[in-house]
Amino acid sequence: MIVGIGVDVVDVARFEKTLERSPGLRARLFTEGERILAVQSLAARFAAKEAVAKALGAPPGLAHLDAEVRTGEYGRPELHVSGRVAEVAAALGVTRWHVSLTHDGGVAVAYVIAEG
Repeated sequence: MIVGIGVDVVDVARFEKTLERSPGLRARLFTEGERILAVQSLAARFAAKEAVAKALGAPPGLAHLDAEVRTGEYGRPELHVSGRVAEVAAALGVTRWHVSLTHDGGVAVAYVIAEG
């Protein structure tokens, strides 16, 4: 059963300028494993974090660091949640996440499905 669906779009150039303007933002938004990635990949991961919040109904208290996109087998993105995101997901009955990322033409897009 689908518990929630979230999608988000990020303008990569605008996102890059925001990261340059706010040096501490990278540490507030991304886990250590994510921070080393190229800006296009960071933009896609930021979109995924926003899409996770939408899939959960955007409850208060979610933190960007509580959702991490890792690269799985064959380059497939995998979502790992912790903290408040994991707590809300468990309360909603989410048992599996599906995530798809893309970046092209100056935008990054993420699509997230929370399945229970």
